Amino acid sequence: QVQLEQSGGGSVETGDSLRLSCAGSGRTFSNEAIGWFRQRPGQGRALVSALSWMDGKTYYQSDVTGRFTISRDTAKNTVYLQMNSLKTEDTALYYCAADSRFEGRFYRAPDQYDSWGQGTQVTVSS
Repeated sequence: QVQLEQSGGGSVETGDSLRLSCAGSGRTFSNEAIGWFRQRPGQGRALVSALSWMDGKTYYQSDVTGRFTISRDTAKNTVYLQMNSLKTEDTALYYCAADSRFEGRFYRAPDQYDSWGQGTQVTVSS
């Protein structure tokens, strides 16, 4: 199982940008899907975006389409989530996760993902 180490996040104001990073260690990503989830207080984890490591195909939740961009750096074994035009409703704990059984379909259920990062807080204030 690959280990995931997150970095980035913090406190910003509406309209600002942040970039989250998710670095894999232990082995290089191969055919996984890497997803970014967020968890708002009192709610479950929701898939925000995901990327197929092998071919770069992406998924975005409708709330973030046009504002967030998921990307990968194969040399660094890292996935990024660039978040622009942040809104107060983007405030949440963000997690990256890997689906090692990925076969082309992005699953939104957290239990499909078998490796998780430690989580990082994103707070957007008005």
